[in-house]
Amino acid sequence: MGIRLVATVTATSLLALTTVGVASADTSSVDRKVVQQALDQITQSGAALGVQARVTDGRQQFTAGSGKAELNSTRPVPQNGRYRVGSITKTFVSTVTLQLAGEGKVDLDAPVVRYLPGLIDSRITVRQVLQHTSGLFNYTNALPLSPDEFEQIRYKNWSPQELLALSTSKPLDFEPGTQWNYSNTNYVVAGLLVEKITGKPYEKAVEQRILKPLRLKDTEVPGDKAGISGPHARAYWTVAGKPSEITRLNPSVAWAAGEMISTTRDLDTFVTALSSGKLLKPAQQQEISKTTAVSPEYGLGLQVQTLPCGTKVWGHGGGIPGYSSEMMTTPDSKKRFELNATSGPTQGDPGDAFTKLLTEVFC
Repeated sequence: MGIRLVATVTATSLLALTTVGVASADTSSVDRKVVQQALDQITQSGAALGVQARVTDGRQQFTAGSGKAELNSTRPVPQNGRYRVGSITKTFVSTVTLQLAGEGKVDLDAPVVRYLPGLIDSRITVRQVLQHTSGLFNYTNALPLSPDEFEQIRYKNWSPQELLALSTSKPLDFEPGTQWNYSNTNYVVAGLLVEKITGKPYEKAVEQRILKPLRLKDTEVPGDKAGISGPHARAYWTVAGKPSEITRLNPSVAWAAGEMISTTRDLDTFVTALSSGKLLKPAQQQEISKTTAVSPEYGLGLQVQTLPCGTKVWGHGGGIPGYSSEMMTTPDSKKRFELNATSGPTQGDPGDAFTKLLTEVFC
């Protein structure tokens, strides 16, 4: 499954971006033609039905798209389209948790059970939850996620307690703090922690602390709402051997680990504010991107990586049935990249398209 809630071909390819060689390139500006060619390569290969991207290089910013927004249609992907961002939700939840830490309401190195008695193993700290070093079994590994199986549960309402129970019924994957393993369960715990500390649903904390102050009007925490409002591209996969639309689903299956909906514009505003220190106090700003020997490429709800060309980037990727996303920035926020791809019924190989995109934007 990679680091997404549910990995599609596109999300898996995005995850592989930092494992391939990226050549150095002119850093003065981004060539739109190269970006467009890479996006076209993704859709023409069948790896995605449609794709939209937002690229920022200093004062230069542009959007681009490829493919179509709907099967058996020529309607283009709306470049202001809303989409499911999957695990990028985690960065929002981590940011709220760190804000609470900055207010003295939660201690990152305290056990989670100090705030939520009996919830999980008493040795697991808040930091370990945010950094995926808790050892908690990934609950999505216990879900029926193949298209034929997921069809049976796509509209089911899941409580966070149900999701957590899928994990805690299994032993820990390892002793807390000794290894790193991406587990969506960690952010179910983080969501419950935010609710306990704030005394309100976690989505209200996200709205009040991030969405409203940054005026992210096209970003929402949908809860049980199955559809996507506003302009958006539709997504598909294959069920029982036939193309089937997967745009509508009950996102409670992802909850605080990956249920949010946004746009490339809103995510760009969010990641810019986060990287510039507008959302966190200095101490917590250092914490969010702090990596360790156990977790060398993941901070607290934030991927932190150095590309082969030497450029350091951080952000997060996300995947949920039908939608695969990426949000990346240099720490100084001068170069930024947001992308969403909608799946089609085919599963093509995009080849080196994502490498081309990263090379052009960041290297």
